[in-house]
Amino acid sequence: MKLDDIRREYTKDGLSREKLDDNPIVQFEHWLQQAVDANLSDPTAMVVATVDEQGQPSQRIVLLKQVDDNGFVFFTNTGSRKAQELKGNNKISLHFPWHNLERQVIVYGEAEPLPTAAVAKYFLSRPKESQLAAWASAQSRPISSRQALMQTFNSMKSKFAKGDIPLPDFWGGYCVKPHQIEFWQGGEHRLHDRFMYRKDVSGQWQVERLNP
Repeated sequence: MKLDDIRREYTKDGLSREKLDDNPIVQFEHWLQQAVDANLSDPTAMVVATVDEQGQPSQRIVLLKQVDDNGFVFFTNTGSRKAQELKGNNKISLHFPWHNLERQVIVYGEAEPLPTAAVAKYFLSRPKESQLAAWASAQSRPISSRQALMQTFNSMKSKFAKGDIPLPDFWGGYCVKPHQIEFWQGGEHRLHDRFMYRKDVSGQWQVERLNP
């Protein structure tokens, strides 16, 4: 297999300034709805990038759970690698790779912890098995085997067999407050359309086209 021979043209659509909403959140919601309507697998999946104390970036895929003018919301174990890295450096990047639509959205911003009430509301809305999995997993930490994980899961299942499952004290969420959002649409001959929204000092969004 020759990797340098793997290529294709991007011909699905083009993107102009006239097609873009002045508000990038409105534009994002429009594209997200189109991704949902196109029956893409996991349209809310996003790559979350954080940086540790040594400047080493790390990435993982997380599901977007809410978006509005306040920002982009996701939830996680607060003992996880991403949560620990955000403690030291709350700068974050989100990447939505909608390959089948030949589109990408990249968000640059800062992650702010959500209040406990918001975290509890989401946690209690999850399927019971997902709630149990949150209790069972010491996310990002070593474990001896899959069997050990399942033993802990079954133990939690027995422990919380009756009544509601409480919110773990190690479960939290973040709202990513964006200051830059890029919209990318694939184009022929690698002449892609890229537009960057930047928030100015007055809090208004400015838009400019970028070279591909």
